[in-house]
Amino acid sequence: MAFDGITIACMASELNEKLNGGRISKIAQPEADELLLTIKSKVSNFRLLLSASASLPLVYLTEANKPSPMTAPNFCMLLRKHINGGRILSITQPSLERILRFEIEHLNEMGDLCRKYLIVEIMGKHSNIIFCTDTDQIIDSIKHVSAQISSVREVLPGRDYFIPDTQEKANPLLIDESSFIALIGSKAAKLSKALYTSLTGLSPVASEEICAKASLDSDRAANSYSEEELTHLYRNFVRYLEPIKTAQYEPAIYYDGNAPIEFSCLPLSLYTHCRREIFPSVSKLLERYYAEKNTLTRIRQKSTDLRRIVQTALERNVKKYDLQAKQLKDTEKREKYRIYGELINTYGYNVEPGSKSFEALNYYTGETITIPLDPLIPIQENAKKYFDKYGKLKRTCEAVTKLLEETGAEIAHLRSVQTALDIALQEEDLVQIKEELMESGYIRKRAPGNKRPKITSKPFHYVSSDGYHMYVGKNNLQNDELTFQFAKGNDWWFHAKGAPGSHVIVQSRGDELPDRTFEEAARLAAYYSANRSSSKVEIDYVEKKQVKKPNKAKPGFVVYYTNYSMMIDSDITNIQQLSD
Repeated sequence: MAFDGITIACMASELNEKLNGGRISKIAQPEADELLLTIKSKVSNFRLLLSASASLPLVYLTEANKPSPMTAPNFCMLLRKHINGGRILSITQPSLERILRFEIEHLNEMGDLCRKYLIVEIMGKHSNIIFCTDTDQIIDSIKHVSAQISSVREVLPGRDYFIPDTQEKANPLLIDESSFIALIGSKAAKLSKALYTSLTGLSPVASEEICAKASLDSDRAANSYSEEELTHLYRNFVRYLEPIKTAQYEPAIYYDGNAPIEFSCLPLSLYTHCRREIFPSVSKLLERYYAEKNTLTRIRQKSTDLRRIVQTALERNVKKYDLQAKQLKDTEKREKYRIYGELINTYGYNVEPGSKSFEALNYYTGETITIPLDPLIPIQENAKKYFDKYGKLKRTCEAVTKLLEETGAEIAHLRSVQTALDIALQEEDLVQIKEELMESGYIRKRAPGNKRPKITSKPFHYVSSDGYHMYVGKNNLQNDELTFQFAKGNDWWFHAKGAPGSHVIVQSRGDELPDRTFEEAARLAAYYSANRSSSKVEIDYVEKKQVKKPNKAKPGFVVYYTNYSMMIDSDITNIQQLSD
């Protein structure tokens, strides 16, 4: 979810609880668009991060410190002059806007008690931190916005501060039923968009949630709904926002497997299929969410070169496979030429010289066929010509069939590497994938003097509801190691049928596994496969002793001749993962 008005409301509630009455003991500006305030309250010391970054504006309490520049920027020095040692009187949010307003009491140079406002606007690329007098006159801001930059509002010293009302949105906490119906019912946009473009503080996700709670189609035009339906929507809208008025929040991150896909301070029924982790505060939530998001983004960036190498090789092999398949199809007529040759030898003795064709009974099918002849050569030369064509196509068929198998195996291997790159969560996981690509010849091998890097990546480790340990390979090399070095003969092996994916090993301890453990292991195999987005995935499973590795097979490639199968979903939200 975007850092919307609901999240800001939750943050305001948390900051009021912890910082109200606290004194600002330290002000730092570690980045050009970021402040770090240290605040001493009655119970503890807190660090408050205020970021007006265009790409990731944030406000949250953190335990982490950040190094500051040797020379403090002018805005930081100004704040130190005015509010260092100041006391926070209140933290408010106007009209559910994405704005936090810190009211700070301090002593001026004459020793008189004064009040100032530090206003944090969380508005994407327009985010800013603005310092104002008690009469809302701008003293300075972390970003200056002139008339050349914005025709709506200047943010410069000496200008009056105001909240620009460019979209004329209504306050969702104050709007009444009739105003709501008139406002939303007049919009031609789809219902969810009508909500977040008409009311302050609502994100697209929150709007979708309100529509879902009212059981109304969010993609249908808002002005196509009846007054009764909009009344029903209003009641669900009020019910959804009720916790804001009572400050009853449930900060939570929703996970698809290990990947955080959404966060919210109010429950989201849209993500009931995802694992939900509740946090004690919105600050803890934001710190975790963006740290994990940044990790995934960094891994994506780090794996860009490997992905490009794999994609290029895959495209080249797919083209090669298509050409080879076409060649193989062209050899299908070889049997026709062999039959032509045989029938000429059988019936050709009574064919007149110079004939362009003759009819003969095909004793394989009982049908009469017409055989083309070259009238310029003897009849027996025609037979030899057909036998030569047959022999050439037969040799081509044998050679191309072998090449097709090799190319198909190469494509399967490259697709399995792509899946491994999607699974990778840490930089250490990429090291092993790079080693595999080196061994396969897609990356130049290191010079003799360069040492092979230490492999620290380990398989995922889960525990079933019945207490059995389950291990999931992150890449082909780990799959081989898990299956043929780690697993014992009576352990169970799982894999998505006919799709690239991880080997899953369940340590049986010699027991007969419960059905629930089989299902949970199958879900892991489904999730860590290329078919994870399917509603149902077919999983093969068998005792490890039935799994063999052919000679010269690619990493991760195995064969088995007897197995069980089941159809299962890829929901692993309730399976406990251990951090080894």
